[in-house]
Amino acid sequence: MLLRPALLGIKGLGHPTPKRCFTSTPSGSVSRSSSETTTTNDQSPKEPSTTHFGFKTVETEKKKEMVAEVFHSVANKYDLMNDFMSAGIHRLWKDEFMKTLHPSPGTQLLDVAGGTGDIAFRFMDAIKSNPRYSVAQNKNKSRVTVCDINPSMLEVGKDRARQKGYLALEDPSIEFVVGDAENLPVASESVDAYTIAFGIRNCTNIDKVIAEAHRVLRKGGRFLCLEFSHIDSLGFANPIVQSIYDAYSFNVIPALGQAVTNDRASYQYLVESIRRFPSQIDFCDRIEKGGFKLVNYKNLTLGVAAIHSGFKM
Repeated sequence: MLLRPALLGIKGLGHPTPKRCFTSTPSGSVSRSSSETTTTNDQSPKEPSTTHFGFKTVETEKKKEMVAEVFHSVANKYDLMNDFMSAGIHRLWKDEFMKTLHPSPGTQLLDVAGGTGDIAFRFMDAIKSNPRYSVAQNKNKSRVTVCDINPSMLEVGKDRARQKGYLALEDPSIEFVVGDAENLPVASESVDAYTIAFGIRNCTNIDKVIAEAHRVLRKGGRFLCLEFSHIDSLGFANPIVQSIYDAYSFNVIPALGQAVTNDRASYQYLVESIRRFPSQIDFCDRIEKGGFKLVNYKNLTLGVAAIHSGFKM
């Protein structure tokens, strides 16, 4: 228990302090190169648009298929690899994520890119442990819809839900649906909270994902994103920490992927995709431009991961 504050990168009582976000970087401009779809300089209309896949440049229309192949490959051992890669710290990050959401009975949650159910199960446990929870008295039933573009990941989540007995619960209830984060199969203004954990960096167009989150949320609803981030965004330069982190990321994680799943390439991509994701401040700006208010973030483990939050007003 004494390790938790240190692992989360927290001072004081063990909870990260949210940082308010500004509408632009200090220079007044916002970098879009890390995740925005770009077009070639050639004026020919036949030239395909391009985006990144890790450090590679690929045709935009091919990225979803390439990402799908990655997660088809790793689905069965996804949670095991997360434990290996983070020494189990990802579980503490996800616990902190759910504490930040702090759902109350009756909450309708949409968890996007959550195929294996890690966030959904924490949501259900949080509802059931709430002192105000009562199946008999709760007129507005609590519900979580797990939406993932990858059927293989959803099958893992369904199996886990059956093993844990969650599918038998009427309140809170859980549903698994196949869907694209950029074009959700969910009605407008139909959920109270939207979560996405370690998924948004794999999407082709982050701005579309944020726009869809804004569309499906009710007024007053909350957007929460847990994602790998940047330790060099903390306001100080620490080349030693950065070099250790880079050495671990590019040498150890792909090797673990090869040893545990016989798939080095997929984990090489995952590491590269983290480096291409926007900084904490730049991502705040994207969320604000998507229509959200009261946007802030808090770093976990020196900024290795971060939680971003915003509200639909």
